Amino acid sequence: MSNAGATLESVAVTSGVVDDTFGAWTHFHCRPAHLAGLVEHIWLFDGSMTCLRERTFPNGLLEIIVHLGERYSVVEDRGTSVCPTTCVTGLQLGHLVVEAPAHRTKVLGVRLTPAGAYALFARPMHELATLTVDLEDAAGSAASELAAQCHEARTPDHCVRAALRWIDARLARATRLDPAVGWILCQIQQRAGAVSIGRLREQTGWSKTRLAATFQEQVGVSPKQYARVMRFNRVLNRIHAENVWLAGLAIESGYYDQPHMNAEFKELSGFTPTEFQNAHRYPNSVSVAEA
Repeated sequence: MSNAGATLESVAVTSGVVDDTFGAWTHFHCRPAHLAGLVEHIWLFDGSMTCLRERTFPNGLLEIIVHLGERYSVVEDRGTSVCPTTCVTGLQLGHLVVEAPAHRTKVLGVRLTPAGAYALFARPMHELATLTVDLEDAAGSAASELAAQCHEARTPDHCVRAALRWIDARLARATRLDPAVGWILCQIQQRAGAVSIGRLREQTGWSKTRLAATFQEQVGVSPKQYARVMRFNRVLNRIHAENVWLAGLAIESGYYDQPHMNAEFKELSGFTPTEFQNAHRYPNSVSVAEA
């Protein structure tokens, strides 16, 4: 067996069962250590939901979806549109509402970092930002290969590993971020958006125009937009995890004050922080069940 094969076989795939007011399903999950910084995790859902509509929030990641049963839909002001069998959702700058099928279904997802998405797709990432598009438009014929390999898998564990092999093979020959863009991206992630983009840019020696254009090309949004999302995501997860003092959280997260945090939180999520605290959230997730 090759070293790559040995690495893939050693990746742990964990599973769990949920059976409550939200529905009944089994979920599978793996976080490949050898792809750290590129792939956040791979997951598989098999079951049914009672709360069909789910509000998701910007998290600084992109996501590939492979429907292995009935397909999900995206809910927008102008109506509901059924997602392609394989699709990719670009970096989001606002909340997104998705609707599960009314019956039991199975779906696989791959959460990619911006660096991983750029390596995987090797295309201008701003073309995907804020959109959900057919994976074939982003990855070409390789999209059907992923779908076929997942459908042919005998078990959920094999399905997750089939997706991992597909990702691993493509990333092995991929284009990487410009080192300066990668460094700034890493600084924003490590400091959860509480950074001065101007100071980071000065350390690279790049002009404002060059940084804005290259970052948007390789990441999908501007550095300030990405920092804003990461700062929001930190606050979202802190509020989800514990009963925090909001005024103190605002200051430590890099906002001017609590009203500033509240306004940005509302714009990105559709909720105030207090409304989110009281919302009906899914188990092991910050997503909210929509009425």
